[in-house]
Amino acid sequence: MLRYLQGYNKTLQAQVQHLIDEERLGAYLLSRYPKAHEIGSDKALYGYVMALKNSRMKSAPTLSKVIYDTKIRDINAALGTHTYISRVQGSKLKAKNEIRIAHIFKQMPEPFLKMIVSHELAHLKIKEHNKTFYKLCTHLEPHYHQLEFDVRVYLTYRERFGRLW
Repeated sequence: MLRYLQGYNKTLQAQVQHLIDEERLGAYLLSRYPKAHEIGSDKALYGYVMALKNSRMKSAPTLSKVIYDTKIRDINAALGTHTYISRVQGSKLKAKNEIRIAHIFKQMPEPFLKMIVSHELAHLKIKEHNKTFYKLCTHLEPHYHQLEFDVRVYLTYRERFGRLW
């Protein structure tokens, strides 16, 4: 069963299963994405996210925190999270936006990181997953849908064989 690929058509699932059966899935992924990125610290991640936000979403709310989160363990449920926290301080209402990226993205290719960052940045403007949301994702990363599929293929690989990068 290819649980990360359940939403995709049976032909694509069969192609991935064929690569698994022939023990070529890792080679396929490495041919497309040969190395992991070097954005290893939360500070570097914050800079990476802010550069993308400032180049493609100038009017989006500011971010107070961007981190790799080791507590995001159920990668079937979430690869990243966005939170909007409101607090009353004196007579003022203070709001903070935070993005937390699953720690596994620390050792993945940069296009995979950009896909998940684009997804979480899009949530700053649109909370639900709808057509407008995915249009914004593709504005931030034109290859968003292919990268999301490839991340799911990698998660399938990782579940069966372990880390690749």
